[in-house]
Order: sequence, then structure tokens, then C-alpha cells
Amino acid sequence: MINIAILGSTGSIGTSTLDVIARQTERFRAFALTAHSNVERLYEQCLRVIPDIAVMVDESSATELRERLKNNPKTQTIQVLHGSKALDEVASHKQVDYVMAAIVGAAGLRSSMAAAYSGKRILLANKESLVMSGALFMQAVKDNGATLLPIDSEHNAIFQSMPEKLNAVSANTAEYTDGQSSNLDAYGVEKILLTASGGPFLNKDLTQLQDVTPDQACAHPTWEMGRKISVDSATMMNKGLEVIEASWLFNASADDIQVVIHPQSVIHSMVAYSDGSVLAQLGNPDMRTPIAHALAWPKRMPSGVAPLDIFKIAQLNFQEPDFERFICLKLAYDALRIGGTAPAILNAANEIAVAAFLQEQIGFTQIAEIVQQTIEGVNAVPADSLDNILNADLEARKFSQMLCQSNLTA
Repeated sequence: MINIAILGSTGSIGTSTLDVIARQTERFRAFALTAHSNVERLYEQCLRVIPDIAVMVDESSATELRERLKNNPKTQTIQVLHGSKALDEVASHKQVDYVMAAIVGAAGLRSSMAAAYSGKRILLANKESLVMSGALFMQAVKDNGATLLPIDSEHNAIFQSMPEKLNAVSANTAEYTDGQSSNLDAYGVEKILLTASGGPFLNKDLTQLQDVTPDQACAHPTWEMGRKISVDSATMMNKGLEVIEASWLFNASADDIQVVIHPQSVIHSMVAYSDGSVLAQLGNPDMRTPIAHALAWPKRMPSGVAPLDIFKIAQLNFQEPDFERFICLKLAYDALRIGGTAPAILNAANEIAVAAFLQEQIGFTQIAEIVQQTIEGVNAVPADSLDNILNADLEARKFSQMLCQSNLTA
């Protein structure tokens, strides 16, 4: 029996993970479930799977959950912990074999690092861990014998299309760069083709983007996601973060990664080779596919996803991204090339700006403006320690919050 800690179990990735392992109860067990403050959903999940440990980051939510579990004879044995340190505890718990790192944003960094330092199989859905601390994270994976498997559908597709020696599992042996150079050509790889749906505003008049509402930005045409990630998809910052993540996962430079807009989201990503071959991974847009792949790797198992009917697809469309429309994507490429803590600054500013947009404090087009001003206003330093990274993250948050506040009082 393989014990799994699901960090962020009440989110979309977490619930999909529980759905997949519910189909394989003879092989997998949810040992620990965690959430920030969604007591109702975590309580319902505890009733279904009876984990050993449940974690609520918010203390008052943990108190409420603890009382509810104690009052139910089925769940009285579940230990309830609280606080961010408890996330690290379950990620590194000696009884845990696999860690699904699915906490959204910078909040998931420490627990993902804890899993790496503990030599776990890490199913990485928290891209910010690599965006913020790529070199440190990959070194921790290598030094501690951890296994790193990407869960983002695009990176999982690249993983499946890459030479075995160059995929994410080579994190145990490969030397990693800072996004400036790579050794892909030694394996015959010409280019990583990272697909993107283009979001809900792919064809919207640029002059109308400033009037976009949060609900419109969250209406993704293909995927069902949380509101923050949906906004990131609309600005294509999510794809920018994925470019940075891919550079660390596959030892690729910024120039090695080409974003390809593919609205149907059937081809999840591709790898182009020097002999003219292009390998692609196709499937229905359902996160249970990459989750099942990473859980079963190097084998395969059912995921619950309907088979892809290629006769119903009719056509597949592709186009280059417009950097004037998707400024956030360009900013991500710029941050990758700058290196150091620049990606952490980019991510922090984006988290603050998106939160302000969802609260209707700033307009949609101001997200990119605030991110750009923060990158220009906060100096990047070498990302050679967690303290440097977290300090840059904090400074960028303060700077971007100041910009958002200026907008409110203007």
C-alpha cells in the first residue's frame, strides 16, 4: 500500500487526486489531507477516506474540524494539526511515500521543499516551487534521492515526449542551469513546444480588455480551475510561470521553449527533435490523466478519463502568442533570462495583483502593469538561499501592494 499526502486536497487537483486513487484502493491510500480553511470540504473528504492526519493551516478552522471529527465515531481516530509547519510535517512524514504538492502559489514552497529533503516521490502541481527556487529545489531533489514528476498537463506531456534520460526523473543525476543555457541538443531535442489555450480573451479587442470583469476572466473555455489560476490563464501569466518551470524540469534555456497557442487543448505539449520528428501527447482536458500517470509511473493505470475520440476533434489550430496582448508572458520570459530572484519577484507581484483584481481594486490590464513596475522596482539578487528568495518575495509583495493601494487612492 502506497501512502499519499495530498497537500491542498480541497482544491481542483486535490479532489481529482482523490478521485483517481478511489479507483485504485488496493494500491493507494490517502494518509494525510490538508487545506487552508475549507472545513466543510475537508470534513467531507475525511469521512470518505479516513486519513491518519488532517491539516488545516488556519487555526480556528482546525479547531472546528477537530470538533466535528471527534463527534463522528467514524473519524475519531484522525489526528488534526494546524499551521504551515504541519504541512512540512506531513510532507516529510516517515509513513508517507508520495506527496501530491497541489497548494496554489508561494504558500506551497516550504512543504514542497520538505518533501524533496525527505526523498519522497513528489507529484508537483505547485509550479511556484520551481519558479521561485528552481536551483535549490532541483539540488534538494538530487541530493536526497527524491523523484520529481510533473503534474501540470503541459509538463507531464513534455515528460512523456522527452528522451528518458532527459525527463524530470533525471533530476537525480543531471546538472541544471540558470535558464541561460542547456544541453538539450546533446539528446537531439530542438525545441520544447509548450501549448496554451489562449484563455477567454484570445480574440477579444485589445481596447476592451481594460473593462474585463473577474467573472469574465475566470470563465475559462476549456479547463475547470480555481479563480486565481483562471485569471493567470487569461493573462497567460500561468503559461509564463510554466515556461520557467519547464526550464528547470528539463534543463532548458528560455530560447529552447516556444509557447504555442492551441485553443482545443487536445495536444497538451510537444517536443521537436533534430531529425524532424515532433512527439506530442494528446488527451481530453482532464487533470486526472497526468495525476494517474505520475501515480503509476513507470507503468499505466486507469484514470477515469473518457478516451479521446479523434474523429470528433475535427480540427486542431495553432498560432504564435501576441506579446502585446499577453504582456505577462513576455515578462515571465524576461524574468527567466534575468535569473536569480527575478522569477520570485514576478510571481509575488502577480499574486498580489491578481488578488487585487479579483477584489475589483484594479483593472484587468493593470495586472501586467503592476508586475512590470515591481520587476523594475525590486532588485533581483542571486537565488542561492531560501532566505534570499523569501526576502525577495516579501519585498515584491510590499512593493506591488503599494502600487495597488496607490490605484485605490488615485
